[in-house]
Amino acid sequence: MSVLRLLCALIVLPFLAQPAAAATLEEMAGQMILVGFEGDAPADAGVKAVVSDLEAGRLGGVMYLKKNVSSLQTVREMNGIFRAASPDLPPFITLDQEGGAVERLTRDVGFTEIPNAETVAANNTPEQAEAIYARMAESIAEQGFSVNFGPVADLNTNPENQIIARFGRAFSADPMVVIDYDAAFVRAHRAAGLVTALKHFPGHGSSTADSHEGFVDITRSWSPDELEPYRVLIAEDMADMVMVGHLYHADYANGDGETPSSLSSRWIDGVLRDELGFDGVVISDDLEMGAIREHFSLEDTVVKAVRAGMDILLFSNTADYRPGLAREVLDILMSEAASDQAFADRIEDSYRRIVALKARVQ
Repeated sequence: MSVLRLLCALIVLPFLAQPAAAATLEEMAGQMILVGFEGDAPADAGVKAVVSDLEAGRLGGVMYLKKNVSSLQTVREMNGIFRAASPDLPPFITLDQEGGAVERLTRDVGFTEIPNAETVAANNTPEQAEAIYARMAESIAEQGFSVNFGPVADLNTNPENQIIARFGRAFSADPMVVIDYDAAFVRAHRAAGLVTALKHFPGHGSSTADSHEGFVDITRSWSPDELEPYRVLIAEDMADMVMVGHLYHADYANGDGETPSSLSSRWIDGVLRDELGFDGVVISDDLEMGAIREHFSLEDTVVKAVRAGMDILLFSNTADYRPGLAREVLDILMSEAASDQAFADRIEDSYRRIVALKARVQ
């Protein structure tokens, strides 16, 4: 970091660290919403809708998919506009850039691609991997992004796994190996001024189905070893965010039916916060995946997620694209908060965590 950037960070940090008293509850709730969008250029209607929501305080961040990337130049332009729309509390500008098959920035637009996690671990020491991820993270930061949804903390325990093993997204089946490479990924991104998200809590590597497609029951496949990367990395202050997957385990049910981990207080408040001691930002995996969309209404999804302890509600906005989705989610949050003080308190708690993390974004 240059001396100038360091001085700017020191000046801005006190204002970002404790703005809760100056924010309305609606502004706090807006920070909990992160959506995908349509368009790949500043003049597109979907991009303008995002800018409007950011300016109005209805939105805390935006997620890129590959369809939003027509060129690195336009990405930089859009990200500059997104940042300018909310200068006092910068939006999380996010993407999934793991390497391998899971990339939003590709060689087609001039971005240097890297191998998937399995290949990186097989051919590099953690130190060498950190150098690989450092080059990638610096390039991501240059485009104006602030969050990369990685590293994958899943264990590669099921070779037939449709979403992790199939694409080589896990570093290893050994939790100690995963921890070493996850830490390398996190350090590299932090050095570039980026925030990361460990995923997919409580562990997607042993699953026998794909949560993008529908309900995923990990009751018989999951092992407590899958929590070990989270346990260690949280204890070592290497977890910026934790992304919670849509995974159901009967032994962790709360008597509320087949509720997935992303909507489960037993998993989020219980295991992640109380047992593992995580007080950082908890973000959902895409709440429009089949595992959620096919079983819960938008209102039920939002309310259940927040009551369970979720801080950021991520919607790809792809299942049924609506430019006003952020407003819909915000209305649900405010309606529930108006009738339930405990729910309003949840919003304030989430806002505190989100603002503390945003204070680190460069």
